[in-house]
Amino acid sequence: MNGRTTQAFAARQGAPGGRLRILVVDDEPPAADELSYLLTQDARVAEVRTCLNATDGLQQLQESSVDAVFLDIQMPGLNGLELARLLARFKTPPAVVFVTAHEEHALEAFDLRAVDYVLKPVRAERLAETVTRLMGSVPEEEPSGDVQIPVELGGVTRFVWRSQITHVEAQGDYARLHTADASHLVRVPLTQLEQEWASARFVRIHRSLLVNLAHVTEVRSEAGRCSVVVGGAARGTELQVSRRHTRQLKDLLARRG
Repeated sequence: MNGRTTQAFAARQGAPGGRLRILVVDDEPPAADELSYLLTQDARVAEVRTCLNATDGLQQLQESSVDAVFLDIQMPGLNGLELARLLARFKTPPAVVFVTAHEEHALEAFDLRAVDYVLKPVRAERLAETVTRLMGSVPEEEPSGDVQIPVELGGVTRFVWRSQITHVEAQGDYARLHTADASHLVRVPLTQLEQEWASARFVRIHRSLLVNLAHVTEVRSEAGRCSVVVGGAARGTELQVSRRHTRQLKDLLARRG
């Protein structure tokens, strides 16, 4: 589980029956009331409090801890992203869930290690998924340093473990993330991912490709050209390696071995 989920799990040991204590922060009373109502219908939630602005929310959290904070993003004065940055400085920060009508802040939410990013209008079944995440049901055997990447599909933002990504393909100012069974387009240039994910063993093999070394199962050489297979021989994907990147790739794979 990610660090923030782990903290929430540890913190809620004092909650009744191990259930969650939640604070909802939203400047629109109808939205705050609806979200609060939906959360109280979940048997895994022990208590829900609400605030109509981030400043009051911060004061409440300084006086009394909770397991999770559900934050609207666009609020007058201190906004949800700014409040989340302040909460990250707490000795035991609560888990953060962003609830917003705007999709464009998903990457910032990822940078702040939010547990989930829920789009309004909130559906009860979608909220149940969020509570499941908060209860710590994400895989326990998370690879060291692994993170979740927010991806948008059909108007719903979901999270993909970076360790599951086999390779990344440049598409203009965007990048397409490939896993064994799907692909997702994100608004981040390949050069940025190359820098940020180098420590996770993602390396450039072509001007338009990054590969996750952990998923390379074969290296093929034919007529002076090199390629790699990711995902296994049976259902794997073959990727061409440029000449300028061939030697570096083979050296890195040799060190991996």
